[in-house]
Amino acid sequence: MKIRVGDTVVVIAGKDKGKTGEVLQVLAKEERVIVEGVNMVTKHVKPSQADPEGGIVNKEAPIHVSNVAFYDSKSKSAAKLGYKVSVDENGKKTKVRVNKKTGAEVDSKKKK
Repeated sequence: MKIRVGDTVVVIAGKDKGKTGEVLQVLAKEERVIVEGVNMVTKHVKPSQADPEGGIVNKEAPIHVSNVAFYDSKSKSAAKLGYKVSVDENGKKTKVRVNKKTGAEVDSKKKK
């Protein structure tokens, strides 16, 4: 899956089409991503020791990865991603993501 945590994506299909947000979590086995502020659902939470209040909570639900596209902030549009193997001066090979249209390398803002 070419979308990673920290990437900015745009929704290209569904009820939230056109919205952009940062990827909070990637669920690789289900091929879904959780995007900040997109596909909000209402959850009814029972009171528990961890959350004595309980109540109604709005949270992001997973959205299928085919319904989102990487958002290129330079061109301000959706972009397709590919991979390119680059070799550094020591001869070490690394696989990097590239924007297929511009050929520019894409680096993600990794959350730690």
